Amino acid sequence: MVLNYIWIAFFLIAFFIAAVKLILMGDFDVFPAMMDSTFDSSKTAFEISLGLTGVLSLWLGIMKIGEKGGVVNVLARLLSPIFVRLFPDIPKGHPVTGSIFMNIAANMLGLDNAATPLGLKAMEQLQELNVKKDTASNPMIMFLVLNTSGLTLIPVSIMVYRAQLHAAQPTDIFIPILLATFFSTLAGVIVTSLYQRINLLNGTMLLTLGGACTVVAIVIRGFAELDGETMNLVSTTIANILLMTIIVSFILAGVRKKVNVYDAFIEGAKDGFTTAVRIIPYLVAILVGIGIFRASGAMDLLIGGLHTLVEATGVDTQWVDAMPTALMKPLSGSGARGMMVDAMTNYGADSFVGRLSCIFQGSTDTTFYILAVYFGSVGIRYTRHAVACGLIADLAGIIAGIAICYLFFG
Repeated sequence: MVLNYIWIAFFLIAFFIAAVKLILMGDFDVFPAMMDSTFDSSKTAFEISLGLTGVLSLWLGIMKIGEKGGVVNVLARLLSPIFVRLFPDIPKGHPVTGSIFMNIAANMLGLDNAATPLGLKAMEQLQELNVKKDTASNPMIMFLVLNTSGLTLIPVSIMVYRAQLHAAQPTDIFIPILLATFFSTLAGVIVTSLYQRINLLNGTMLLTLGGACTVVAIVIRGFAELDGETMNLVSTTIANILLMTIIVSFILAGVRKKVNVYDAFIEGAKDGFTTAVRIIPYLVAILVGIGIFRASGAMDLLIGGLHTLVEATGVDTQWVDAMPTALMKPLSGSGARGMMVDAMTNYGADSFVGRLSCIFQGSTDTTFYILAVYFGSVGIRYTRHAVACGLIADLAGIIAGIAICYLFFG
């Protein structure tokens, strides 16, 4: 519903600004430019979607091997000691614990098709424990914030889009996204825990959060001491080693579980082809809307206004051009994806703006969409502090993304 209103707004605002430019400024080129953008944008959307087929099939095939090989279950067991303390209101041994673990583990691996059903199942089980059926409970809110903070280990789709748009090293945003999504999730957990008076000052949580923060600090400190060229080389090399290690580990996990890894790969690859075809109309719709918005001059007015405000503070304005992706992400995943593709198309996949848009896309998730789907599935009307906590996590991801992008690519 939100995306519907945004899409309509693109066209109405663009038409209004174009009409003003025609009447007041005598700009007879604006409407032809808008119409040209509709054809160019739809062609671009189709070409991108078609080009995604191979790489998306590859990664979803690998993910299917990992899923059948029990990697999700392993992650769930590793997360168990942490999640027990984040959900103190859930009775020990309740089945919902397993559903929550599996959902978060699937999200971390980028298994959206598996994560959503598991998430809806977890929400139904949490509703069974909920005393006030129309009001979100504390465990529901913590669960939602962990989803909206976008904790992801493998940002497959973003790397696929970068490859399709001819990035020199599509994986160079891998480590920056990991760092940004860490800060987003950390902020979400802390602020939700404060709201719910959950004690994070215990051995398990201090060891986990403290250890994670220490590792992140060491990574940031280490990269900060490198020059730009060396940093990019090291970051890309580590990212590629990690990704190759994950691929081999998934295959070995499948072999260990006596899974027919070839058949599992084919099954996942078929999903990749289906996914690539399925996103064509969505990508056409959003890119055409953005293209008209940009061709009318509305995007220039929006970004120009932000530039003026930021310049008044004396801060560097290089990051402002990537903000449409950040502002769209809490509202719509496909809308933010369109903004990311638009940024890479117009500024270049290897530009600062193109890379920062990718980091924004990967550092958080679609807060309002997730809240609507998950809460709507069980009839929750009163969300309490869920929206506030989710948006604070989003803000932390945006701020961290800007800082990390300057560190790696500035």
